[in-house]
Amino acid sequence: MNLKLVRCSFVLSTLLWTATGFGQTAAAPVAAGHANPQYSVQGSVASAASGPQGAPVSYASVTQLNGLLAQLEATSKATQADLTKVRIERWKTDGSSKKQSLGNVDSIQRNLQNALPEMIGQLRNAPEDLPATFKLYRNLDALYDVLGSVVEAAGAFGSKDDFQALSNDLNSFEGTRKQLAERMANLAASKEQEIARLRADLKTAQAAIPAAPPKKIVVDDNQPAKKPAAKKKPAAKKPVATPTATPGQTPPAQPKPQ
Repeated sequence: MNLKLVRCSFVLSTLLWTATGFGQTAAAPVAAGHANPQYSVQGSVASAASGPQGAPVSYASVTQLNGLLAQLEATSKATQADLTKVRIERWKTDGSSKKQSLGNVDSIQRNLQNALPEMIGQLRNAPEDLPATFKLYRNLDALYDVLGSVVEAAGAFGSKDDFQALSNDLNSFEGTRKQLAERMANLAASKEQEIARLRADLKTAQAAIPAAPPKKIVVDDNQPAKKPAAKKKPAAKKPVATPTATPGQTPPAQPKPQ
């Protein structure tokens, strides 16, 4: 029963840590036009700190994620190809607007080539990791905002072909973002149910552990007290006997002093 209690405590603490990490996940990049440079869409992604949680992932969950990520990778490749065909320098607008659109396109390309593939790889290694899922969702949210501004500018100043191609890419990103948001909500609900179940199991295991009875010390007042042991007297030393002269014998001569 103690082993079951320890196991429940460990799994519960792991899930609680995951939920805390999900709530404290750093914000992903947002539009490059915003003032705060910390949230630039062209920033790279740090290595994933969290790995697989050890719990088995269902086949349906992995299949759903693989389909979603494959669709996202296809949209990324199509968007990169369409952006390279856009001739912003030919747009009928002022130089400031062209410069801003060129910066947005450069930010999107960097994100699609560096940050997004790394996030996809992190999520493939941990299909049901909430922080990794949320990080990818925030990145898609940022990409949608920046790409949306480019599509709007293309519709106002560019060709119809460029506008149509980029609009299709934007709609594809939006569909993937909605699917990812739905998956994230389902994962969060599943984790909450798992935490509640483990808490109940932990309480049950704690209640089943028998309490150890207190140790009793019995004092017998009728038992006679022990007498202290008598100290032994040291044995008397025997005197050294001196040799006595036998009658008729000459005592040994004493050496004369020099």
